[in-house]
Amino acid sequence: MFRWILGGREAQGSAEKSPVLCIGEEQPKNCFTELQVLKGHFDIVRFLVQIDDFRCASAGDDGLVLVWNIETGERLQELRGHSQQITAITTFTCNNGVTSHTSLITASSDRSLSLWDPDTGNRVQTISDLQSPVKCLLVLERLGVWVSGGEELCVWNKDFQLQCHRQNHSDTGITALIELPKNCLAAAMDKEIVIYRLTFSTDSSLSVAEIRCLSDHQDQIRALINVNDGLFASGSHAGELILWDAVDWNILAYEHILWEESQTCAQSEIRLAAPKPSEMSIQHLTTNGKHILAAVGSGLYVYSVLTKTVVAYRKVAHDSNVLHTMLLSDSALMSCSEDGSVRMWEIQDLPLPAEPASAGFFGMWTFGRSNKQTGPPSKKVVDVPNIRTLELTGDLIGHSGAVQMFVSFKENALVTCSTDHLLILWKDGERQSHLRSLALFQKLEENGGL
Repeated sequence: MFRWILGGREAQGSAEKSPVLCIGEEQPKNCFTELQVLKGHFDIVRFLVQIDDFRCASAGDDGLVLVWNIETGERLQELRGHSQQITAITTFTCNNGVTSHTSLITASSDRSLSLWDPDTGNRVQTISDLQSPVKCLLVLERLGVWVSGGEELCVWNKDFQLQCHRQNHSDTGITALIELPKNCLAAAMDKEIVIYRLTFSTDSSLSVAEIRCLSDHQDQIRALINVNDGLFASGSHAGELILWDAVDWNILAYEHILWEESQTCAQSEIRLAAPKPSEMSIQHLTTNGKHILAAVGSGLYVYSVLTKTVVAYRKVAHDSNVLHTMLLSDSALMSCSEDGSVRMWEIQDLPLPAEPASAGFFGMWTFGRSNKQTGPPSKKVVDVPNIRTLELTGDLIGHSGAVQMFVSFKENALVTCSTDHLLILWKDGERQSHLRSLALFQKLEENGGL
């Protein structure tokens, strides 16, 4: 039990894990030595969203939205109203110049949208009988509107009134939305990114128009993120990572994350099997403005926005697909996986001899454009100068199912959710012990000592 709490893991077979990834109980760089299990959901928990410095909301396949106090682990509110699974959730903050209030917007497979007050648990607004379920939500606080995406793109005001909408031409519908400069939006639809522009008329009415379609991906787009004010990035099921100009929507860099037989192994009698689609698929992208972290199959890849090169990688970071990632700093990151673990990593210099990339372990990164346009010749990862590796510094084991995502409250807590219907609140054990000691001394002083 103690090993389980500290993040150690018993061996599950001699061939299942490499010794490098069995970090054991001694984890000096892992501060998350205290955990609290949060119960309340009765189906897969897929979403977490931070409300403020001490609250978060969880949602999933049971149709429930639960609001939690991350300082105490207390369940503050239970938001009931959806009859089917939650498909998207986001916060909407209204600021009148003096005070601000954060609400929650949820979308469900029951073809409804709801606005909730997390302070009271009340459902303030609801929209039912939509033509199709909503797959993603985007709040444009600067414009005072929010957008829902699915089989159609809809723009709503803060009072849940439909301002304009546009039917899309993709069978899969809109799966991701981001805001771009000059009142533009980027929407991922299957293999394409469609650019929309919002226009305000003199009578304050709002319209939306499709102005560009970017068709440079060869497979379904799985991730779409803003990098900074001038850049955004997208990742596909085939391992394509594209860096875009956010103003004129041109490609600034194209990386194909792909492992194949290296040329040194091509003459060998033993041929490597072709990679499975899941091994190449970019499941998640995150950024801190300087680097982009890509979850590709069970691996992690750190890409420099400045130099447009790969700076660190680990092809096998988990036992199964990585589902969510976060850059903690320029040298530290975190990931969670279908294997039920949450792992902390540190970017370090590649040891000598290097990882078995030269022997076909990693294979090849191809630098350049897709086959639509000729680019620079391919380069092996071992030929890239200053390449570094990711060293495991913490292994948080607590969930019995796939960890869907996590939210960091910095030094206060880390919250994870899983297919096991649970949330886990991870905390810095030393910090919590210190806080409890301070609280005890304060109580003793109030009571006049022992």
